[in-house]
Amino acid sequence: MVLELHVWGPGFSLPSIDAQCLATIAYFSLAVPKDSWVLVASSDPTVSPTHELPALKNGSTWVSRFRNIVDYLRQYSNGAWDLDRDLSALEKADSIAFSSFVESRTQALLDLSLYVTSQNYYNSTSPAYGAILQWPNQWIIPPQLHDAAKSRTEPLGLSSLDLEEMEQQQKRDHSAAIAAGRIPQNFIRRPRETVSGLLGRTSQQNQFRLEALTAELFQPLEEALGDKTNFLSGQAARSSLDCLAVGYLSLALVPDLPHKWLRNSMQRKAPRLSQHIDRMRRELYGTVNVSDAFSSSGGSSLPWQAPDRARLVTVGTTLLNSLADATPILKDIRLNNRLRETAEASDSGLSPVESQSLAAYARGQSKDTLLSIATVIGGVAALLGYMVHVGVFSAQEEGEEEDHEQEHTRDYEDQEAEVQLPESVNVSDFLGVNTAAL
Repeated sequence: MVLELHVWGPGFSLPSIDAQCLATIAYFSLAVPKDSWVLVASSDPTVSPTHELPALKNGSTWVSRFRNIVDYLRQYSNGAWDLDRDLSALEKADSIAFSSFVESRTQALLDLSLYVTSQNYYNSTSPAYGAILQWPNQWIIPPQLHDAAKSRTEPLGLSSLDLEEMEQQQKRDHSAAIAAGRIPQNFIRRPRETVSGLLGRTSQQNQFRLEALTAELFQPLEEALGDKTNFLSGQAARSSLDCLAVGYLSLALVPDLPHKWLRNSMQRKAPRLSQHIDRMRRELYGTVNVSDAFSSSGGSSLPWQAPDRARLVTVGTTLLNSLADATPILKDIRLNNRLRETAEASDSGLSPVESQSLAAYARGQSKDTLLSIATVIGGVAALLGYMVHVGVFSAQEEGEEEDHEQEHTRDYEDQEAEVQLPESVNVSDFLGVNTAAL
């Protein structure tokens, strides 16, 4: 059976726009025979039960993420497709340590370069996604990835690379200053900041921090590589660490972005590493065109298979999911459900205790959310019931008061009628004198 590797589609002259996908493609190119797998640029995480790419499909079995796919290939092939099979125990330990280092440090810098830096995102990254995504994902997914990258890099304190966020923060500070009365009304109007002015101050503010972050990544990798042809030994055989490195570092080196601070830093601080990554990506990926991923013409060095066109049901489901993810309460419920499913998945990479704890936490969060919803609904129902109750009794009391006033009016009129004087009375009758006797 031919294995299907589903990935984010090509971008920046690379076979994928995602680092994990690039690393997995590199591993398949080195370990798996070309006639045993196909590469599908589905660019849709919903094709996988875990909603993650890369995703390997083998019949009804799905496996997501680079490390899980590597473990599955080792078991599926009985070790024949294991690039780490000849490593010593010490080299395997180094591979695990360096892999974790590359993933964590490089991903943060890629987030800053491709998504948080406004010029790069709006001029390069977002259009690259638009070229590989089908409607309506081309309008939905890039903003989601943008927001996720900003959230992941927020602890680094470099949000000012995002010029839009920087300008909005300046407007909020300005409004707060006006509200506090620190700025006279005559000076409230402020000219709009130019992009060049913001970028100039941003570069000065972030230069030292970015220099430190890039040095922490590139210098150790430059020393680990040295004069060798791979990271772990002087032999020609490549390991999973080399695949992971070429996947992540290619996105730092290859994209031609408007603001090239990451590429320039890599070439300046790690020249041997830059040359090594460039050679590997040419060897493993070849020349990549976006059209190759959607034509299955066979002209590429990679075994592309055209993805299925989106059906009406898929489009409708995407729209409904996007609407649900934008609704606060439904968003929390869906997030907790996905967290529980990921924790309970067989390929989650968690120990049984960790899996049970995480699943229990997700279920507890879902129960808390449902309890909050029930509390709010109960409170609203009680309030409406009270309003209806008060309104009914008020109407009854008003009706009784009107009836009482009407009865009182009728009694008063009757009494007035009883004591009413005759219309005409002569003087004799009034004085009680018998005028005839006189």
